[in-house]
Amino acid sequence: MAGLNQAFIVLVLRFVQGILALIVLGLTAYVANWWSHFWHAISPSQFNFLIFASVWTLVPALLFLILVPWRFSETRAHHKFVILGVEALTMLFWFAGFLALSVFLSDRVCFGHVCSAGRAAAVFAAFEWLAWAGTMAMAVMHVLRTRGHTSNGGKADPNLNIQEGV
Repeated sequence: MAGLNQAFIVLVLRFVQGILALIVLGLTAYVANWWSHFWHAISPSQFNFLIFASVWTLVPALLFLILVPWRFSETRAHHKFVILGVEALTMLFWFAGFLALSVFLSDRVCFGHVCSAGRAAAVFAAFEWLAWAGTMAMAVMHVLRTRGHTSNGGKADPNLNIQEGV
């Protein structure tokens, strides 16, 4: 384990987060599309929220958490509390999303491919939440380790920079 540094672990987790977000996006979009065509109504909000969480993860969250430490580490955006906030918000979105979808599917009589896709989306969303919980725990540990230290102006840990993991 000594050969694995924290930057490499964060990079791997970011990759996993992106792949899982794409999987959940595909599954929930499939169910939402089927729902609107079959029932001629708006799809349930639980699926719509997971579509939002997937897009949030792919566009602002991962883009920010990868690009800012990599290219803009000297700016105010690379502050440890900003990174912690993005991590916490995204983790909260995934927790609420997979929990709401699980509750929605638990009292439904459901079968077929659409039902399987909905259940798979809930499972993959739970794994996505675990991945975000892992990176948020790393961010919390960094904030706690560096509390009271003002030598770096609140900058995030350089070991969490993506450029060192490449």
